[in-house]
Amino acid sequence: MRVYLDNAATTPLAPEVFEVMVPILKDQFGNPSSTHFYGRQTKAIIETSRRTIAGLLHCQPSEIVFTSGGTEADNMAINTAILDLGVERIITSTIEHHAVGHTVEVHKKHKAVSIDYVRIDAKGHVDLGHLEELLADGKKTLVSLMHANNEIATLLPLQKVSALCRKYAAYFHSDTVQTMGHIPLDLSQLDIDFVVCAAHKLHGPKGSGFLYINKRVRAEAFIHGGSQERGLRGGTENVAGIAGLAKAMQMACEGLEEHRTHILGLKNYLIDRLTAHFPEVYFHGETDPERSLYTVLNVCLPKTEKASMLLFTLDLKGVAVSGGSACTSGATKGSHVLEGIGADTTRPNARFSFSRYTTKEEIDFALEQLQSVYSKTLA
Repeated sequence: MRVYLDNAATTPLAPEVFEVMVPILKDQFGNPSSTHFYGRQTKAIIETSRRTIAGLLHCQPSEIVFTSGGTEADNMAINTAILDLGVERIITSTIEHHAVGHTVEVHKKHKAVSIDYVRIDAKGHVDLGHLEELLADGKKTLVSLMHANNEIATLLPLQKVSALCRKYAAYFHSDTVQTMGHIPLDLSQLDIDFVVCAAHKLHGPKGSGFLYINKRVRAEAFIHGGSQERGLRGGTENVAGIAGLAKAMQMACEGLEEHRTHILGLKNYLIDRLTAHFPEVYFHGETDPERSLYTVLNVCLPKTEKASMLLFTLDLKGVAVSGGSACTSGATKGSHVLEGIGADTTRPNARFSFSRYTTKEEIDFALEQLQSVYSKTLA
């Protein structure tokens, strides 16, 4: 048996999404920029998908710009704020995804902006008082803070941060890759400038995503070339990927409450069983259901003689989990998120992340394998 518990890295493609994409890949091959029948056919698929997504998020279709995924969307938001909106300073945190963290560091290196890091507590919550102190100096600012941390699940209070940004005339960008399709987002009620999506985090295809740009933001081209995406992103569109993204979004949003109930039940079950079997266990980040993302659980396990081999050993036993972001899987350095919250990094940690397809039987199997590993390796 093999079980997959690394859904924060990527999710399996939903069969219904596959069914939508196949006929486009096989037969609807026209270039959407062509004016003949074949081009009009695929252009209609893109615009129908755009309207579907906009309807789910309660925004205007023109505010949705399709991208290759979350990293491109984050880059586009930050670059737009610096190059087109003239921000002089970015306020962010030390535990952002590298799509944000590395991007702002590059701009600082080239002296395009300065960076201020807002304080965070041991669970990864942003110090809103400190954020207001930073904003009060009057600099033209972009605040870039993720909605839910991809490693420790801690949620950002979007409404409160948005209100602070508006109070001090700052722009607000949030990496919503982990929450899109998992937590309701009503963009007609949320005063925010940029949010992002990656289809493969919600059972859609890899290589497809979008950036929401609030209509009041005047953005220029991010990728130069053709006039696709209202001139903001040149290049022939990924038609099948966009259609798959729209279908995945529709399924995620329409089944959201059912999915949340199922997944949160599994997460709480795993917390209970881990606590019962491993007295020394504790959890990085936030576990309060009202303040955390229900799809992610970061577990700090007891020390073992072979702590560095824990994830590899679990994989050999058929359990796929991670130690943090998949985007740093080839790195030798530990998690910047755990370092950022001052976590004990001398003990092994494992990030379990769940989807609507995860079952209780799979959780039980993972627990059995984890127990078998510790029965042999406890120091």
